[in-house]
Amino acid sequence: MEGRFARGARLWVDGFEVEIVGSKRGSGGRPVLKLERPVTRGATLSVPREALPEPEPDAYYVFQLVGLAVEEDRGRALGQVVEIHNGPANDSLELDSGLLLPLVAACVLDVDLEAGRVLVARGFADDE
Repeated sequence: MEGRFARGARLWVDGFEVEIVGSKRGSGGRPVLKLERPVTRGATLSVPREALPEPEPDAYYVFQLVGLAVEEDRGRALGQVVEIHNGPANDSLELDSGLLLPLVAACVLDVDLEAGRVLVARGFADDE
């Protein structure tokens, strides 16, 4: 394999840096990695943020969205993003107010990372 999971590449496993000593594609095209030391099944794998490729236009990493303020298109504050949920049909934004908003174009009108804000369409908050 090439790129991120190539032999010799480094990543973090539960906070410890390790080297990839072998890799191949498994079922469904998923990467299968052999690391320089044993790790427990289900360990968290990560890479430094600066090593991540730029996302495509209108695509974001979860860490970029968590913490953003969410408001309706007419200015009403709805809360802050605390988590992103992966669903079978679409992902959802969970807000600290308890609101769960679908991460779809009809709901999310704009994501402005520099302003720290997600703008959503009216009608998706339940207390209007």
